[in-house]
Amino acid sequence: MKKGTILVLSMLGGVVTGAGTVGKIQRNKIEKVKSMSEKHLELFLMMNQWVKMKQQGRNLSEYFERNGYKRIAVYGMSYAGETFIDELKGSKAEIVYGIDQRANSIYADVDIVSVDDALKEVDVVVVTAITFFDEIEEKLSRKLDCPIISLEDVLYEI
Repeated sequence: MKKGTILVLSMLGGVVTGAGTVGKIQRNKIEKVKSMSEKHLELFLMMNQWVKMKQQGRNLSEYFERNGYKRIAVYGMSYAGETFIDELKGSKAEIVYGIDQRANSIYADVDIVSVDDALKEVDVVVVTAITFFDEIEEKLSRKLDCPIISLEDVLYEI
């Protein structure tokens, strides 16, 4: 009888522990999916604002010309970063380089460096990454003495 009780209690303990572990894994997956969903919603809203601006016949180059920013670095070389560079082609603003954590695996029309590399001086850095702007700004401001602005802010200021 004693062995049977120990066996049943051990099995129940294993089931409870296993269920707890599976629950924790599922919660982590749900949080990750939720975070990605929020990030993509923010990206969609920013790109939607960009489309509205274009429909009004406006161009991002207006903002940079108005503020005297001629030499620009771009942080974040994903969709928004690539589109931003394309938008400024043919304007008075020059994209000097891009900055990205995956610098070694990105090919673009401009030089791509890592935030850990030596960064050339520019008039402004435009952060196209939607999330973690404060952390990115803090890290860049330790290396560069220029304004660090969000592409999202630029879109809403035009």
